[in-house]
Amino acid sequence: MQNYRQNESELKYRSPYMSAPPKSPVSQAGGSAPQQQATRYCQFCGKQIAADAVLCIHCGRQVQQLQQTPPTVVIQNQNYSQNTQPPYQYQPYAPGKNKWVALLLCFFLGVLGAHKFYEGKMLLGVVYLFTLGIFGIGVLIDLIILLFKPNPYYV
Repeated sequence: MQNYRQNESELKYRSPYMSAPPKSPVSQAGGSAPQQQATRYCQFCGKQIAADAVLCIHCGRQVQQLQQTPPTVVIQNQNYSQNTQPPYQYQPYAPGKNKWVALLLCFFLGVLGAHKFYEGKMLLGVVYLFTLGIFGIGVLIDLIILLFKPNPYYV
């Protein structure tokens, strides 16, 4: 009958979160008390906690600093690649056009589109040729634009 009561008390205290039933202070086999852990008191709430505890299980505050050494991080960042290309130097897409040559062509042969052919704009040259410099207005606008361009200018 005593075994039945012991099993009944075990079932009473059994929960899914407990791995074993609680032990009584006096063991039935030897009669001696189990070894007690070293304890101390929490400095914040005053309740008893294990001596090696870092956090208080009652109030949740940190009662001891963590004794960890920071990890040693070794960074090996060595670049062995060498640039074998010479430094880039800007070269214009096409050779520059002389401002004064284009201005003289526009003044004397602008209605025929000679200055547009000189700049390499063949389609506009043909349009100027058939429309007599877009009826003279295009030649007048091109003269003013060519006066304010730098020498040499790039098209």
